[in-house]
Amino acid sequence: MSETLGSSAGSLHFEKPQVQFNENGWGPCELSDTFKDVPYQPFSKSDRLGKICDWTNTSNNDKKYQNKYASSFGTGNQYAYYHEEDETTFHLVDTARVQKPPHQRGRFNMRNLRNSRNARGRNARGGATPHMTTLGGKNVKARDNRRGVNRKFGGRNAPPKMRESSVAVRSDWSSIEEMDFPRLMKLSLPNIKEGEDIVTCGTLEYYDKIYDRINVKGEKALQKIDRIVHTVTTTDDPIIRRLSKTMGNVFATDAILATIMCSTRSNYSWDIVVDKIGNKIFMDKRDNTEFDLLTVNETSVEPPTDDDSSPNSPRNLAIEATFINHNFSQQVLKTGPNESKYKFQESNPFITEDEDIEVASVGYRYKKWDLGSEIVLVARCEHDGVLQSPNSEPQFLSIKALNEWDSKLANGVEWRQKLDTQRGAVLANELRNNACKLAKWTVQAVLAGSDQLKLGYVSRINPRDPSRHVILGTQQFKPHEFATQINLSMDNAWGILRCIIDIVMKQKDGRYLIMKDPNKPMIRLYDIPDNTFESDDGDDGEGDDGEAFQPVYAYGGGAK
Repeated sequence: MSETLGSSAGSLHFEKPQVQFNENGWGPCELSDTFKDVPYQPFSKSDRLGKICDWTNTSNNDKKYQNKYASSFGTGNQYAYYHEEDETTFHLVDTARVQKPPHQRGRFNMRNLRNSRNARGRNARGGATPHMTTLGGKNVKARDNRRGVNRKFGGRNAPPKMRESSVAVRSDWSSIEEMDFPRLMKLSLPNIKEGEDIVTCGTLEYYDKIYDRINVKGEKALQKIDRIVHTVTTTDDPIIRRLSKTMGNVFATDAILATIMCSTRSNYSWDIVVDKIGNKIFMDKRDNTEFDLLTVNETSVEPPTDDDSSPNSPRNLAIEATFINHNFSQQVLKTGPNESKYKFQESNPFITEDEDIEVASVGYRYKKWDLGSEIVLVARCEHDGVLQSPNSEPQFLSIKALNEWDSKLANGVEWRQKLDTQRGAVLANELRNNACKLAKWTVQAVLAGSDQLKLGYVSRINPRDPSRHVILGTQQFKPHEFATQINLSMDNAWGILRCIIDIVMKQKDGRYLIMKDPNKPMIRLYDIPDNTFESDDGDDGEGDDGEAFQPVYAYGGGAK
């Protein structure tokens, strides 16, 4: 036995490996040919090197220290070894940081899961139903409805409600052109000069500067002023009829032009009647329509709900806003019998002898613009007041009013808390909810050549009472500067108008209708019979309930 061991031991041979000694550091002194051209992964002395021989922890990974063997220089995925010999082992060198998923399961989700299980258990034992579960004494269903949660469709917001068009499209109307908003927003007609005055009419009253000092603590009640406000369409204007014989080939009012120029910001449906006679175009609004009503929260994320019985329906809010504007624009003026007035060259062309009620302060400017290619636009523009400047020159004003109805339902900010200290936040919220209305006011002020745009902030005394209001403050802007502030390009506005004029000019003589699609960002042009909207026996001017719309907002004290 010993001989066997001895003989076997004598056959063993052990060669001592060559050990390199690095005097300047640690690690190998020379690199052998075997490891040349092999990518090098940096590592640190603190890196744990025991993973290659760690057989004790293969079945159950240590979740608390998952990265205990990771290099301090990074994960090093680009140099990791993969055993599979197929195309999936090919990896690009990517040093970008790995993004974590936005939603991960954690303690919060586990807590919600437990709460849902508890709710189901209470329901099984005869407790509250899931739709009526209370939290902190508040109804969860009501809270979800306020936040716009829609359980039926599984999303936060309900599907968009289908709006009705401003006029019913008839079967004998033929569609000529469809102009979508993305293309209209790219149009531009630069270098349009200021309009040239042709005729000026009317009488203006001077602005009372005491309203510039009104604030939330010193609010002032909004008065009901019985004054007639004329909203005459283009072809019913005697001045435009007179001018159409000698100059211009496109005729309109500032309200019609502003509606077209700011069409890309509108959500509600509207329509304009266009008559082409030879090389002349007349743009009109239909009789007994809601064209002159001011929209409220039209561009809001959550616009008012269509409930005609509620004072906060879109139509009732529009009547209230128009009523506020007409009264505010007259209240801020000096209306005493001994107060001086600014008179234009001609008197108001719409005053008749049988009118007993006083006419509102208004000044009309009939102006013309050269749009190129033999297109000359003639339009009636309006001023609401005049202000005496320090150098004794008159400054013409466009006076408008923003109205607050219910900040909680409107998803806005409370004016009584923010108006004096954070007026910029209030205005930014109004620009978001009423982008179209403010843009139209700005365009009308620019077209008229107003020196200032006066904005009033009018709120309800009680959010549930739409009949009583107070003035909380005023603010003034220069129209061109305000247009830049709200990102309104007049070059684009002129481009949209010129595009529509060119399309109509190419058509044969007749009557056409420009209508904003109620549910799509698009303008449609229809060819309609010449006698459309002329008969009072039809349903052209009827509302949704079948009753003819009466423009009660034309009188300061008539809309209640």
